[in-house]
Amino acid sequence: MIDLSELPLPFRMQPGLRRVAQVQLTPLQAGSPLYLEKAAVFNAAQSRHSLPDFDCEPALRAIAGAAHLPASAFNENSPLELTLEEDFAVFDARTGTLPWMCVCSPSHWAPEDKLGLSLAALHAPVADNAALLAALVPMAALITGGACWERWVWSLGPSARYDQHPRRHVRQPWPAELSSSDLASHCFVRVERQQFFPVQGPALLTGSASQPTLRQAVFSIHVRLKRLDQAVQTPAQATRLHDWLASMTPAVLDYKCLSSAREPLLAWLRDRAA
Repeated sequence: MIDLSELPLPFRMQPGLRRVAQVQLTPLQAGSPLYLEKAAVFNAAQSRHSLPDFDCEPALRAIAGAAHLPASAFNENSPLELTLEEDFAVFDARTGTLPWMCVCSPSHWAPEDKLGLSLAALHAPVADNAALLAALVPMAALITGGACWERWVWSLGPSARYDQHPRRHVRQPWPAELSSSDLASHCFVRVERQQFFPVQGPALLTGSASQPTLRQAVFSIHVRLKRLDQAVQTPAQATRLHDWLASMTPAVLDYKCLSSAREPLLAWLRDRAA
């Protein structure tokens, strides 16, 4: 389900973190479109990326616990990629980097290029990123402090594909000759629910009352896709999405590849709002 009431107004490039009581992970339905795309990436051995000597087992146990699965849930017969809808990465506060990723459905970025980078380097290409970059140090402290957090990232695009890896798939262009109504039927709302939760240290396995974190956080990414003319069902939803898109700066529109589609999409949303 895509809830357009979650859209932040006006649009701003900022962390937008909010604390949650617990993480919600989603079982992957065999045979679904997402399953087929994740299976293709997994079978091509392109889903996992790790720095040398990084121990991912504590993170895998944390993911299994968040999914209410046994610690040994992920194995050759039930790999993580084909068990849950989410993609995952680990942030290590000791190094300030991402040392491990299990990602099948990136949005126009290559996980293998981001491995080992700092948060600042990861977000350097983002448009209008001053507020985001200024918040990265406190954000790193928050997400590795032992609590659970979430944020939502929204985008509009012409592709119905979950996996938008730039070297596996050429970026799909916006249709050039369509009316605003036709364009809306070729536009998809893409929502990422991103969650952060702690990785527990070895004391968790010994039964000790003390369960220190490793100063690591699991970062989960849950992608949802819906065609625009199906996602927008009410005038209020159309108005909110219109105002969100209208508040983007030219730099953000270029970054999100929305410059050419902005005006026809705004026209369609105004008609739907009326």
